[in-house]
Amino acid sequence: MLCSSISPVLTVSLVGALLWNRVQGFWVIHSVPRFPPIAEEGYDYPATGRRNGQSGICVTFKYNQYETIDSQLLVCNPNIYSCSIPATFHQELVHMPQLCTRFRPSKIPVRYLTTLQSAQGQTFLHFAKSDSFLDDIFAAWIAQQLKTHFLTETWQRKRQELPSNCSLPYHVYNIKAIKVSRQSYFSSYQDHAKWGISQKGTKDHWTCIGDLNRSPHQAFRSGGFICTQNRNIYQAFQKLVLYYEDCN
Repeated sequence: MLCSSISPVLTVSLVGALLWNRVQGFWVIHSVPRFPPIAEEGYDYPATGRRNGQSGICVTFKYNQYETIDSQLLVCNPNIYSCSIPATFHQELVHMPQLCTRFRPSKIPVRYLTTLQSAQGQTFLHFAKSDSFLDDIFAAWIAQQLKTHFLTETWQRKRQELPSNCSLPYHVYNIKAIKVSRQSYFSSYQDHAKWGISQKGTKDHWTCIGDLNRSPHQAFRSGGFICTQNRNIYQAFQKLVLYYEDCN
């Protein structure tokens, strides 16, 4: 629970939701459409999140990290559908109030990578791409930057997916099926989640969770992924992989 009576809240369709005060706050990054609902509608989990599998991560950050998050959101240029930021924050967090009014500066970075530190001292990397970065964020950037092969689980709509990519030094493979238990599994066609992990057996155990699919159409969209080397998170996702698609 936050300890201030003045807590800004930002709800966006690409990155989830942020809430903070002068001490700390949290950032929820997920794949559920239109979640959370606007405050006037009350709290509920939407029907749009029940049809397919979803993914998400919630990280608590001290307030001193929010200027960095503010800059990352400028690059992502999210579609904000609910926003309340008191004027007392506008001088430090310049971009979020502008994004709330749908104002977009004429010059923004094509992409930007930054380091964030959680309230408990864990390091995260956040990859933000604008709609001017016309490529698959995993194959063209994340895998090459982190120097590891990736298995990715993103919504594989039929005839709208990108194939596994082995054309660059570090490869990206599409996960094709997820196992929840020994008796329960489902296809990536039924999974709206957006995440990737380092291939089993590689040196570094990365997990990245975000808001973009590996799809030709999504190369034209802005968005991002937050990545961590937390071993528990990696192992939880690694156990979900039933099988993946090799390169042709």
